[in-house]
Amino acid sequence: MKPYVKVVEVGPRDGLQNEKQLVPAATKIELIQRLADAGLPVVEATSFVSPKWVPQMADADEVLAGIRRKAGVSYPVLVPNVQGLERAFAAGVEEIAVFTAASSAFTQKNINATVEESLARLAPVIEQALAKNVKVRAYVSTALGCPYQGDVPVSEVVRVTKALVDQGVYEISLGDTIGVGTPKKAREMLRACADAVGMDKLAAHFHDTRGQALANVLACLEEGVRVVDASVSGLGGCPYANGASGNLATEDLIYMLHGMGFETGVNLDALVDTAVWMSGQLDRLPASKLARVKR
Repeated sequence: MKPYVKVVEVGPRDGLQNEKQLVPAATKIELIQRLADAGLPVVEATSFVSPKWVPQMADADEVLAGIRRKAGVSYPVLVPNVQGLERAFAAGVEEIAVFTAASSAFTQKNINATVEESLARLAPVIEQALAKNVKVRAYVSTALGCPYQGDVPVSEVVRVTKALVDQGVYEISLGDTIGVGTPKKAREMLRACADAVGMDKLAAHFHDTRGQALANVLACLEEGVRVVDASVSGLGGCPYANGASGNLATEDLIYMLHGMGFETGVNLDALVDTAVWMSGQLDRLPASKLARVKR
């Protein structure tokens, strides 16, 4: 059997959350269903954040209610606090994601808190979710650099990662939020975190701001990571980092993984069709290399 890589699709949430034009709930629902039908095992559906701060996600309840759930597919939602968790419970979610960063400069700008305060805020969210048998995934941002403080010590990434695992999070997505990482740094950061918590609890999440995302993924695959986040058509970025637009495109990632002999369960043609369709909904060309070749 071919080795398997789980691809976590973050386009409907991370990809769309910073779009200036509001995307209709019906379009989001169709996107999620297309991605699930293409074979993605995890499709992050939406987030229960304040509509005041993220207007694009104001329709979270409507989107979740409209999804035709497919057997074997997970539809996690991002939850920032206990209030968001209560909404997620009411919507019947089975998995949530929480987020923090390895850089206090970043968390101060983003959520007006230190890293320690951020972890303390997340503790009741994680505890209450686990008490109701809701799985919890976590994002650790700025794992390879911060737009405000520059370099982030690997020791800080490890410390935050271990703290979240100790709280009961089953998987940590290590994010290069501003796309400054290179393969050597990505490899060293991943290895240090794996030494602390085990490789089976880690996922790679790279932005392609400087064209390094696939190279960084390859380095992490060679270290043994088997979970990678990506966004259809390369949608998304970080609103707190100048120029940090563009997650790694899911279709470019799948093309590389299949070419390397990995199994993903994803129908690449259907995924590319979805990337082209979604880009059309946003009235732009696809950001991914593969979708531009195929369109």
